[in-house]
Amino acid sequence: MTPYEGLNKNYISGKWRDGKGETTYKVKNPYNDEVLQEIKTASKEDVDEAYQSAEQTKNEWLNYNPFERSSIMEKAVQIVEARREEFVGHLIREGGSSHLKANVEIDFVIAIMREAASFPLRMNGEIVPSLVPGKENRIYRKPLGVVGVIGPFNFPMYLAMRSVAPALAVGNGVVLKPDEQTAVTGGILLAKVFEEAGLPKGIFNVVVPKLEEIGDAFVEHPIPRLISFTGSTPAGRHIGEICGRNIKKVALELGGNNPLVVLGDAQVEGAVNSALFGKFMHNGQICMAINRIIVHQDLYEEFIERFVEKTKKIKVGDPSEKDNLIGPLINRKAIDRILEQIEMAKKQGAKVVLEGKVEGNVMHPYILTGTNEVATAKNEMFGPVATIISAESDEEAIRIANDTPFGLSGAIHSGSPERGVEAAKQITSGMVHVNDQSVNDEPLIAFGGEKDSGLGRFGGEWSLEEFTTVQWVSVQTEERESPFHTNYLE
Repeated sequence: MTPYEGLNKNYISGKWRDGKGETTYKVKNPYNDEVLQEIKTASKEDVDEAYQSAEQTKNEWLNYNPFERSSIMEKAVQIVEARREEFVGHLIREGGSSHLKANVEIDFVIAIMREAASFPLRMNGEIVPSLVPGKENRIYRKPLGVVGVIGPFNFPMYLAMRSVAPALAVGNGVVLKPDEQTAVTGGILLAKVFEEAGLPKGIFNVVVPKLEEIGDAFVEHPIPRLISFTGSTPAGRHIGEICGRNIKKVALELGGNNPLVVLGDAQVEGAVNSALFGKFMHNGQICMAINRIIVHQDLYEEFIERFVEKTKKIKVGDPSEKDNLIGPLINRKAIDRILEQIEMAKKQGAKVVLEGKVEGNVMHPYILTGTNEVATAKNEMFGPVATIISAESDEEAIRIANDTPFGLSGAIHSGSPERGVEAAKQITSGMVHVNDQSVNDEPLIAFGGEKDSGLGRFGGEWSLEEFTTVQWVSVQTEERESPFHTNYLE
């Protein structure tokens, strides 16, 4: 299969072309700074054209037989499966993914696309009884119209596809804005896949603008009825405010400060293994990644010893080497931000029990001990930094876990699964995993957060609900008695 070419263009109105913006953005490999693509960025005019294209072609797409739409989505799945190694290579080069993470991401992409392929056949209506004699109430499920999707850099292909595939499958037009740092894996490759699968031209558009040039135009545009955003809480709050002013739906998957709680009866070895995966997968650059490890005081010292010992054995370096599990962070700015947080935590009384180091954009793991108030525990690190906190009791551990404005994911380890479940139910979080780690996502399950971690749910029937609306159509099958009927008039 010939690899995709021309990966430096915007995809607007079914055409691959340069943007009309003022910037030529250089997409770089974060490990060695190699320039991978030079993209002429999109302008406000390009964003408008993309939305107009989606709006003008949405009825054509909706008029496709549901089996035809499902077939095109299935064809897109087959293309991703066939191009897996090609896409894995892009994820490694553009986003610094390890081989493990890149393959996990492709698995997620395939799974959500396959689930979305069933959506055209699940747009079920309903007939509901009426209070009014002779009336039939019909409820029709319909697409929203046009959806705007804003993707992040960390799981760029999956976290874009998680919105794009369901939105398209139910009959919407879509405009996608990937993070420019991962414009290829987060947007351009998706457009290539759907183009090859036979999606009608114009219904799906990808624009790569510079935020400084377009401002809020992508969100404020009057055409999209929903903005789906994955990213930071401050940005999500701003987008939510704009959508509220403009009376449009918003789906927000935002930041997290995810705890791993180790109860007093837990098996330490299992908890340590979960912590390794949940903390260091993709260098900690995952919204679901463990940020705080809260351990019952009876297990605290043993946990630290084993966790540090195993962390030292993790191979770090060039992500193109299959044995390396930790590679570069997305850019130097991320490194500097994390180092500042570590220094601040140390001044606040945190102790470093494993001192990492920095080589270019690669950060070796840091492990600290401290309280829930030190900087590395209060703030989402989004890097390979763990803070371990001692709790005097299981009850205190749960209290500490909840002592954050975030509530995305988390994990609990207990010797009794049901005891773990009861503890999990006490944590205010959209997702909690018992005797596992916090980084979980499945195509049939509700994915989303509480509090400052977002609004809405992705996955399965929840995605079907998120990207559609319902319309009530009533039919009066016999004349309805009315006080304005002639029998009541003089």
